[in-house]
Amino acid sequence: MAGVITLIYGVAAYLIFLGSFLYAVGFVSNTAVPKSIDSGIAENPVEAIIVNALLLGLFAAQHSIMARPVFKRWWTRIVPHTAERSTYVLLASLILLLLYWQWRPIPGPVWTVENPMWVAIIQCVFWLGWAVLLISTFLINHFELFGLRQALAALRKSEPAPPVFRTPLFYKWVRHPLYVGFLLAFWATPSMTWGHLLFAAGSTGYILLGIFLEERDLVAMFGDQYRLYRKQVGMLIPWRKATE
Repeated sequence: MAGVITLIYGVAAYLIFLGSFLYAVGFVSNTAVPKSIDSGIAENPVEAIIVNALLLGLFAAQHSIMARPVFKRWWTRIVPHTAERSTYVLLASLILLLLYWQWRPIPGPVWTVENPMWVAIIQCVFWLGWAVLLISTFLINHFELFGLRQALAALRKSEPAPPVFRTPLFYKWVRHPLYVGFLLAFWATPSMTWGHLLFAAGSTGYILLGIFLEERDLVAMFGDQYRLYRKQVGMLIPWRKATE
């Protein structure tokens, strides 16, 4: 029965994540969603900056703290190991939904591209970013990343397989293609407002911090194997050094 409950919980957390992910596409592009990054009544810009920065900080704190091995070891004394990832995904998704709801627009153009050819190119880069992001999750095991594999293991009463270091497809040329996808999606817009710039810049800052913390954990987990990989493959800009 515990395995069934864990699986239901994992599926529910995944569906909430999926909804928040799909909403993110419309939120950033100002399309097909009731509340987007530039919609709503403009308020005091100082208040908007403070509120938006707090929302971004809350998301970054949750991601950074809950992803650390030390926190996981403490957290799994309270939450079953097989539900730990689903709980992480659920809380991250709920904070994202809060961000969408409470985000304050800060109007005013930073840049505006009107040439139809360049608008089309920028939009292609935007969609390329989301495609790279989504494909990258499947390359490293999408269902494990979002907790479904662990929930299924609970149902089967089996232990999840230990992590294995792999570098499929995109990972042969850049160490963090998932983050590259986010950066392309967040920055590629023909109409950049001050609010959008704050979102993109804040997200970029968190991504750089997240990479630092994540790579420290990966070195601790895989040792020299990851150190060599870090020397040979670019972090965010694709390049690959020949193996000596």
